[in-house]
Amino acid sequence: MGAAPLPDWVIPPPGGFTADEFLKMRELPRHTELIDGSLVFVSPQQKWHSRVVGMLTNELDRQAPEHLRADREMAVRLGKRQVPEPDVLVVTAEAYERDEPSTYYFPDDLVLVVEAVSPESEDRDRDTKPRKYAAAGIRHFWRVENDEGRTVVYVYERDPATGCYAPSGIHHDRLKVSVPFDIEIDLNAVGRR
Repeated sequence: MGAAPLPDWVIPPPGGFTADEFLKMRELPRHTELIDGSLVFVSPQQKWHSRVVGMLTNELDRQAPEHLRADREMAVRLGKRQVPEPDVLVVTAEAYERDEPSTYYFPDDLVLVVEAVSPESEDRDRDTKPRKYAAAGIRHFWRVENDEGRTVVYVYERDPATGCYAPSGIHHDRLKVSVPFDIEIDLNAVGRR
């Protein structure tokens, strides 16, 4: 018994899918991303990933000034063949409340992008996506990792001279920063009830 044939929509056209084509696709599995014109499917998430994304979304939204809102797992149309889906985003309140587009944000809407690293997403979250976020002009990026059960946040800020992210801190136990706004989060709270 052979493998079932792949549906036609899985096979990218020559040159890859465009953001326009990708954003019109309705039969995609949840959390599919478009990276370099190719579809990227994610594996089921571990409990830590789900919990850290929920906790960060809640804390960022609670602590954000009125003109900002936190959201989770929404696509960002970065370019012609780039539509990643960050784990957590801080966007302008105007973008958050906007009716259209209803399924994605634009880079100018974003103040902060957060990726929680899973075993299957290490290369994308540590290398590919940060480079693309920085190139799109998103000023703040956090990478969150599970270090043997402890949550660690790597904080980056975009250097306007190079257009690349520069590290500005590694946070264990407690995350406390003053940009993009005053934030203080107990990282040991992940997994606690």
